Amino acid sequence: MLWIVRFSGFISAAMVMIVLSPSLQSFPPAEAIRSSHFDHRLKFSGQIQSVNSLNKFSFRKASPFYNADECTNSSFNKKIGICDPSLVHVAITLDFEYLRGSIAAVHSILQHSLCPENVFFHFLLSNPNLETLVRSTFPQLKFKVYYFDPEIVRRLISTSVRQALEQPLNYARNYLADLLEPCVHRVIYLDSDLVVVDDIFKLWSTDLGSKTIGAPEYCHANFNKYFTENFWSNRKFSGTFIGRNTCYFNTGVMVIDLVKWRRFGYTKRIEGWMDIQKNGRIYELGSLPPFLLVFAGHVAPIEHRWNQHGLGGDNVRGSCRDLHPGPVSLLHWSGSGKPWLRLDSKQPCQLDALWAPYDLYGYST
Repeated sequence: MLWIVRFSGFISAAMVMIVLSPSLQSFPPAEAIRSSHFDHRLKFSGQIQSVNSLNKFSFRKASPFYNADECTNSSFNKKIGICDPSLVHVAITLDFEYLRGSIAAVHSILQHSLCPENVFFHFLLSNPNLETLVRSTFPQLKFKVYYFDPEIVRRLISTSVRQALEQPLNYARNYLADLLEPCVHRVIYLDSDLVVVDDIFKLWSTDLGSKTIGAPEYCHANFNKYFTENFWSNRKFSGTFIGRNTCYFNTGVMVIDLVKWRRFGYTKRIEGWMDIQKNGRIYELGSLPPFLLVFAGHVAPIEHRWNQHGLGGDNVRGSCRDLHPGPVSLLHWSGSGKPWLRLDSKQPCQLDALWAPYDLYGYST
């Protein structure tokens, strides 16, 4: 079984290069955000999040997955605890809008991991009914669900250029250090609109050095555009970047040292900037700018292959994009265009075909 999984991973990576080799190009970064295609339904959350709706929403059961012989725990004990040091911890949000993407992301990680039984998933959600669905789709999966109360952050969320940016679950990553068990010292945070085509343990092994977070950085991007004139004209605000070699980074893929995060109280620092935003309007985009304010210039660099982002186009049109030049370990449809929506509409972009093999979605009869 394992050789099939490895061969599948090789084919997926090969497909990326074959499809893209005629026209690899760089493009401006897009923030990792939630799609606005279903924004109008949020006004009728009872219709979306009812148990009746969930009963009609199902996924095919994923194939069994097993550790390779060379894994530390090749015959991994299913009852092993969350605090076991051999585990790789991955956090992903779950909601009805992005559930299809989240399931595909998990599926991709399992398919390309040499030691999939050593991966522990932490799901952040606002609807507890989703736990049953995950368990039926991945019966072997080691995971725990964490209820994220929207009221924790709702008072801090300011109006944005798009309503999708204002959804509380976008900000759940700010609270990972509070939600996860104290024995979890490190976690990989992943957005729900991506697939991994490499072994997640390679990302997990990132050397953060003295830094709290690691992420691919894009220093060619126009950093100034993420903040308003009101921010740059106020020395008290803009002075926060003095002496820092600031670069844009996408918050959809991060390796986080939770011990340092808790020690230095980064959740409160992020909340502090969000509170200023409520009164001073220092940025326009949702959950990204507070991360830039706190961490830009203090990020452990990770290879760009681990966040080939922007495949969802910009935040409005969702147009088709190519990848950045170079190798690929993770494909990220940040921006407004999502592969499952474009595939269903029969108007896919070329790269959406690389997401489709991980899709387990289907309606129950």
